[in-house]
Amino acid sequence: MQENLRALVQRFAQDKGLMSHDAVEAFGLTRTKRQKDAVDRRVQSTGVTFEEAWATAFVNDKFGAATTHWAKLEDRVRRGVGNPCPLVLIGLPSAIVSFEENLKLEDIVQEEEALVEEGIASEA
Repeated sequence: MQENLRALVQRFAQDKGLMSHDAVEAFGLTRTKRQKDAVDRRVQSTGVTFEEAWATAFVNDKFGAATTHWAKLEDRVRRGVGNPCPLVLIGLPSAIVSFEENLKLEDIVQEEEALVEEGIASEA
């Protein structure tokens, strides 16, 4: 998912009409002057859209490289970090991301029950 994160955030911005600083703030996201300036500089210097510049800045600020990213985890495991403790590493594919509105818990439960009935998933 990490390698597709910027594209996912950009798609989210486009879907939600986040095409300006005012639109981002009206959506409920508060940002610092430094963050706004970074977006403005990127738009002016590279000619990308606001959504692309905002997505890049957002991802860089919120999801920079850390040990929770798959590549960093793989490196640590190969070096033996965590040994002898057992590790369970779970990678989430970008295909699971959805921006659908009005998703309710009951809908998720019904979908899960249908998957169990079809033998696709097992009961927890």
